[in-house]
Amino acid sequence: MTTDLAAGIRSWLTHRGLDPDDPNLADTPERVVRAWAELTAGYDQDPAAVLERTFPVERSDGMIAVTGVPFTSCCAHHLMPFTGTATIAYLPVAGAPVVGLSKLPRLLDIFAHRLQVQEQLTYQVTDALDTYLKTEGSACLVRAEHGCMTQRGVRKPGAAMLTTSVTGRFATEPELRAHLMAVHQGG
Repeated sequence: MTTDLAAGIRSWLTHRGLDPDDPNLADTPERVVRAWAELTAGYDQDPAAVLERTFPVERSDGMIAVTGVPFTSCCAHHLMPFTGTATIAYLPVAGAPVVGLSKLPRLLDIFAHRLQVQEQLTYQVTDALDTYLKTEGSACLVRAEHGCMTQRGVRKPGAAMLTTSVTGRFATEPELRAHLMAVHQGG
């Protein structure tokens, strides 16, 4: 399959009028194949496995959040990158074990390393938290710039998209949601 993909890239270069044997392009097909394997590595990872190791804590009835988590994903529509940051939060059920802090960014990376639309990425994170952890709610807030909007089409560099997914108490308790937004904004 790798050979077929590299041949496809080589063919595309030729169709663009480029010489795939040019010294600057000679290894490009193989590099592109390796790059796409990395960009789509999330298909080979299981979100449940990332969240399965938990730790008991004496008290776990407050919000747990990680803010400013950087990520890069690839738009499913145009195969162009989009990059941004996320806030990921959850409310463990009182007395429930919690996951290690690094697991929240790892969870985001699993879904970000798939062909994506931002709305779906945002919901996949909260769905996984609610499915695999004992939560009273979860939240994911994503802000990203999309190459398909900044580098082509309307070409609006700096324009960003914000998506949110909130479940459980984050969705039903306005004060808690306001606290989440303040945390997300650095306050």
